[in-house]
Amino acid sequence: MTTNLDLLGALLVGFAGAGHCIGMCGGVSAALSMAIPPAQQHFRGRLSYLLYYNLGRILSYVMAGALVGGLLATTGELGAGKHALLYLRLFAGGLMVALGLYLAGWWQGILLLERLGARLWPRLRPLAGKFLPFRQPLQALPFGMIWGWLPCGLVYSMLTWSAAAGSATKGALIMLCFGIGTLPTLFALGGLADRLRYWLTLRSLRLTGALLLIAYSLHTLWVGVASL
Repeated sequence: MTTNLDLLGALLVGFAGAGHCIGMCGGVSAALSMAIPPAQQHFRGRLSYLLYYNLGRILSYVMAGALVGGLLATTGELGAGKHALLYLRLFAGGLMVALGLYLAGWWQGILLLERLGARLWPRLRPLAGKFLPFRQPLQALPFGMIWGWLPCGLVYSMLTWSAAAGSATKGALIMLCFGIGTLPTLFALGGLADRLRYWLTLRSLRLTGALLLIAYSLHTLWVGVASL
């Protein structure tokens, strides 16, 4: 059930969510920067750590997308089949509208999703600390994989979309595109693209992305309703 538009939409969510990412991941980026050995605090050194960190983070997204996509596809085959996935897709479309409203700054209801992971995160966070301070860039990979499970309304919204994708592969692809969309913001937070950080936080850019997402989500809902 996944189309190229779904993947483009996932990429857009990752990019348009810059303001939320800066708020959620600013502390992580600071911890990452301080954990890099002084001798490697140059551009190439910081780049290598950021690459491994973001690779680990996106790997967590992909695994989660594959898990929920495969699980719901199997459940759909055992139960109501395509109709179950269609209803789930309608739910995901509504959630994406809510996400667009959040990105535009018009409604904060999507943040309620972050409470779902509030109890799990305190158990995972100490694990990330075991990799600090870094001695080599590769240590940033498992560090990023753990931080990929940070409670985040954007991630949870995209996981709902992955669940409706119809397969583990398609669910993983949606989360991969979302993760790629977040890369400009995370590199800007890492101090490698300060000018880009300024552009990412412009309200006009965020509003444009939010409106495009809402329009796409409404189209998806319309197609889903017409298929009932």
